[in-house]
Amino acid sequence: MAALGQSIRRSAIGLGLFAIITGGTIAVTQVMTAERIEQQAARAEARALFEIIPQSAHNNDLLSDTVTLPADPRLGSQQPVTGWVARLDGEPVGIILPVTAPDGYSGNIRLLVGIDPEGTVLGVRVTSHRETPGLGDKVELKKSDWVLDFTGRSLTNPEPKRWNVAKNGGVFDQFTGATITPRAVVKAVQHALVYVRQHRSDLRHAFRNPQHGENS
Repeated sequence: MAALGQSIRRSAIGLGLFAIITGGTIAVTQVMTAERIEQQAARAEARALFEIIPQSAHNNDLLSDTVTLPADPRLGSQQPVTGWVARLDGEPVGIILPVTAPDGYSGNIRLLVGIDPEGTVLGVRVTSHRETPGLGDKVELKKSDWVLDFTGRSLTNPEPKRWNVAKNGGVFDQFTGATITPRAVVKAVQHALVYVRQHRSDLRHAFRNPQHGENS
């Protein structure tokens, strides 16, 4: 009986040590992976900024000329948001806002929306999502040019009721076998335009007072 008790204790200790080592390894891996993912996301975001408003269209430091704007559910955030301001010879030519579409097929779709001072879309890029490969992932520019159709749009182009996918009477194409994803992105871009219209005074103040200064 004593030998059996010893064997059980040794087994329990062994299992405990195994669990501790395994848990520690998983925790370290998660930390390292999370940091790498965050770095990759930051690089992708920086690339997207210059795709939306290319260097030829501004001469300030777009990455550091940022402004903090009020939180608004339309942008998919309950916290104040940071936007990037593009300026040409000191005058604002556009702002790029981070927007989250909460109603994607597989969860949040994060995108950047560039809008000029007149309320016209300068460009849209999806920066992260978990949509179905081969279907919903066509919101990515590297998978299709669908997202380019937003460029030049405004709240009056098309009229509000036409800000939807074709299946629902709108002007934007849906994907074969996938309607939820493009519909979520269309709605998010429209909400960004509404946000800019309703926060014009905040934007005017932000354009005059950049958060980190202008580096032309």
